[in-house]
Amino acid sequence: MKQHDLAARQFGSTAARYLTSGVHASGGDLDGLADLARRMRPARVLDLGCGAGHASFAVARGGALEVVAHDLSPAMLEVVAAEAAARGHPQIVASLGTAEKLDFADASFDWVVTRFSAHHWLDVNAAIREAARVLRPAGRLLAIDVIAPENPLLDTALQTFELLRDASHVRNYRESEWRAMLASGNFSPPEVRHWKLPLDFTPWVQRIGTSPARVAALESVFDEFPREVRDYFAVGSGRSFAIDVGWFEALRASSD
Repeated sequence: MKQHDLAARQFGSTAARYLTSGVHASGGDLDGLADLARRMRPARVLDLGCGAGHASFAVARGGALEVVAHDLSPAMLEVVAAEAAARGHPQIVASLGTAEKLDFADASFDWVVTRFSAHHWLDVNAAIREAARVLRPAGRLLAIDVIAPENPLLDTALQTFELLRDASHVRNYRESEWRAMLASGNFSPPEVRHWKLPLDFTPWVQRIGTSPARVAALESVFDEFPREVRDYFAVGSGRSFAIDVGWFEALRASSD
């Protein structure tokens, strides 16, 4: 099965869980998106890899006039459409497709937003180039995702447990990789913010429907991590842990 199909199937069967997941439905970053939208009033926003739509709801709450929630999972888009109606956000419209090839005209959005999605994209560089293409001059990209440590041991540990938990995982990128990809994708140097995201092991695997065999492998991996990994990810009782999240805010550079 191809990666896009795997991701669509994986998240299609668990869409409703992501709507109610506290990890995805709350957070200071969502308040930050709403506040920024309130101050800047973007006319048209693309939520790229929208999932259950929490970033879309945030910018709509902040006053964006139109929000296009774009995802490759029809089930996720059904959840977004129903919840947008329930919350009174008629400006949110659903759009089916991948991040790497967008069926939108050049310079047709003020903002492109993506939250906890880029680590599933098959070609993140292509998606960043597409984001630049569909943004208006000086348009804004806001990318929020788990970021990998620069240290190779810690990076490898993160990718290992992310892939075991979710077969559609591609890669969590390092900050240095994000900076390089944004620069090559015609974006200005980003403003970057960081924070830690604490996670409880059992809800983390239940949310995505990790198979029992993979859960057993994850338990073994967590229990056998070297001290450096356990300390960095704050592995605690019940295999609770914490990962790094980054907010990358960049403007489309001039093409002149």
